Amino acid sequence: MAEAAATGAAAEPGVDVRLLQAAAAGPGDMLAADGYIFAAPENLAALSGLMKDFFDRSYYPVLGRVNGRPYGLLICAGSDGANASRQVTRIATGWRLRAVAEPLIICTHAQTPEAILAPKVIVANDLEKCRTLGATLAAGLAMGLF
Repeated sequence: MAEAAATGAAAEPGVDVRLLQAAAAGPGDMLAADGYIFAAPENLAALSGLMKDFFDRSYYPVLGRVNGRPYGLLICAGSDGANASRQVTRIATGWRLRAVAEPLIICTHAQTPEAILAPKVIVANDLEKCRTLGATLAAGLAMGLF
């Protein structure tokens, strides 16, 4: 999902796209970017541990320094993703970020232990939605809308 969003964003001329894993990203990366797409799995009805760790490490160092920047949100969920989406939305509200679209929640319907532990396959239609979100954010940045 994150790769699809990055591909969509990278299609916009003049927009520099960096795709970082949560464990490798930090406050400096937040400050260096003009906009963000946060992509995370939902685990046990909450935001995944590594993404939560990224927000924990980055929240206070960038507070008051990223106000008004645009963002998009991708959640991969087994059942509904609503709580993980709420968690990120609250963090983004605290940072005073501006959502460019409603959160995109892709549901894999993984409900058995085997399905939960298996690699997930995101269907083409859902990947296209991720690409579109990336393209929308990048186009808005390139046109100075955000």
